[in-house]
Amino acid sequence: MPEIALDPHENIPRDVVVTAQTYVDGERFPSHRHRRGQFAYAASGVITVETNEGNWAVPPLRAIWVPAGLAHAMQMRGPVTMLNTYIRPQAARRVGLPEHCEVFGVSPLLRQLLEQAVDLPARYRTEGREGHLMGLLLHEIADMPALSLNAPLPGEPRLARACGEFLAKPSLEIGVDEMAASAGMSRRTFTRQFRLHTGISYLEWRQQACLLAAVVRLGRGEPVTRVAMELGYSSPSAFSTAFKAALGEAPSRYFAQ
Repeated sequence: MPEIALDPHENIPRDVVVTAQTYVDGERFPSHRHRRGQFAYAASGVITVETNEGNWAVPPLRAIWVPAGLAHAMQMRGPVTMLNTYIRPQAARRVGLPEHCEVFGVSPLLRQLLEQAVDLPARYRTEGREGHLMGLLLHEIADMPALSLNAPLPGEPRLARACGEFLAKPSLEIGVDEMAASAGMSRRTFTRQFRLHTGISYLEWRQQACLLAAVVRLGRGEPVTRVAMELGYSSPSAFSTAFKAALGEAPSRYFAQ
């Protein structure tokens, strides 16, 4: 598995380094790891991330935290502008960043800090404005709210296979009995094992998996009504309610921004 170096930034003696990069639709980085933690902010476009533990979708104006050393694959869904904050492991621990992947909200203040930090030299001054800006950036990242844009993958092989089939064609219409049959389990065994291996119920997982798919499709410009209906929501308004609960705004307004 390759380790993608941050050259020329990996060995810069700074806790935090911020870079900007643009990517074309469909560009993919196969499974790899970094020596620093990566806080990837989608200034535009949608990013999906995969690890052995689950799948994440990062809509525009949100970010994902990938801890140092964690193997992950990343794909761009549409043209993407990404601002990456690479953080030394000791600095990440100091401010309490998690040791697992997580999608986070991004405050207007953090957005401004990222845009300012990109323009600083890699060896920015640790004293004065530059040092204070980067220190505030680190603390603001650690203070961001987590978002439920993750579909954890169970380690149990039968459940993992059934979940993989679901993610290939997600729908709220796939009920517990159908998933239990796909996993070759009784309903009771399935529900117990699913919660044991994912930490949430199948119905919660199904909702999150469908929301991930919706974020990707809406990011490509697909109509809200079509996405809602094809994912099995009872109505566009029901989908909008679920989307707003996760991201704070109705999908039409969110992606219009």
